[in-house]
Amino acid sequence: MGANAEQTATYVEKGKAFDRDMSYIPDRILAGERPADPLDAAYGGRADVQVWPVEPGRYRLIAAPACPWANRTLIVRHLLGLEDVLSVGLPGPTHDARSWTFDRDPGGRDPVLGIERLQEAYFARYPDYPKGITVPAIVDIASGGVVTNDFPWITHDLFFEWREHHRPDAPDLWPADLREEMEQVMKRVFTEVNNGVYRCGFAGSQEAYDAAYERLWAALDWLEERLATRRYLMGSAITEADVRLFTTLARFDAVYHGHFKCNRQKLTEMPHLWGYARDLFQTPGFGETIDFEQIKAHYYVVHTDVNPSGIIPAGPDLSGWQEPHGREELGSI
Repeated sequence: MGANAEQTATYVEKGKAFDRDMSYIPDRILAGERPADPLDAAYGGRADVQVWPVEPGRYRLIAAPACPWANRTLIVRHLLGLEDVLSVGLPGPTHDARSWTFDRDPGGRDPVLGIERLQEAYFARYPDYPKGITVPAIVDIASGGVVTNDFPWITHDLFFEWREHHRPDAPDLWPADLREEMEQVMKRVFTEVNNGVYRCGFAGSQEAYDAAYERLWAALDWLEERLATRRYLMGSAITEADVRLFTTLARFDAVYHGHFKCNRQKLTEMPHLWGYARDLFQTPGFGETIDFEQIKAHYYVVHTDVNPSGIIPAGPDLSGWQEPHGREELGSI
């Protein structure tokens, strides 16, 4: 997600369980004065949120393909057809203790913002910003300052607030009749799977690891069973819940199985989850956002307290993602 701006990034705290800091810049980009969505309370809506207007061309989404949280925004942006109204900058897969960098762009600078490090956008608005420089982030192009890095809200608002700019056949990622159940599914997916792999990988004690491992696999078994009878998490159509689960599944065998010690089974050994993941991967908007080379480089190089050598493993074989998935019989989009 990001690098600590003050010191060499460390992720494992000896003797303790991993506890993700979920406090982000809470500003929102909205079509109206204040959010009216009923899920605001569930998402921790705050009265002090600064509201920015929806304006095509005003903002730049900064999203490193290596990062699962940023990967969500790249998928949603594509699914909704927002490419012409919200430009994107792509930092490289690795970062130092200061910030993600644009080392893969010509001259090592983002071609629109003109910056070498995402840190510059954070400091442009908050000169003494004390927290990690994280992706995804949305930057106001004119001022060069970061607007928000609150990743759950970013994809939520791309759907609800940018509707005027969606492509005509954009999917309904938040079906009204499924939102209450979907919220509960996404909450469990985040807590036990999206963040669960990190709680395994960054556990500072055997006890913390064992507890995280048990919770992760209980959730994956639940998902395997759920997906045995439905094509997607909420039924026959893709929703935001699928986007959120997919970015973890796409990294599971490549990274989490070995690097984070989530090794009871590989994804390829769970037939329903593996078929489901391939189904999404082969859906326009999903697979083209996945760069396994960058994903592996990010985790194995950046997490020096987990992998001190910085050696990137040659395996596993990831050639099976384009194999037929056979899930069409469970329902169509």
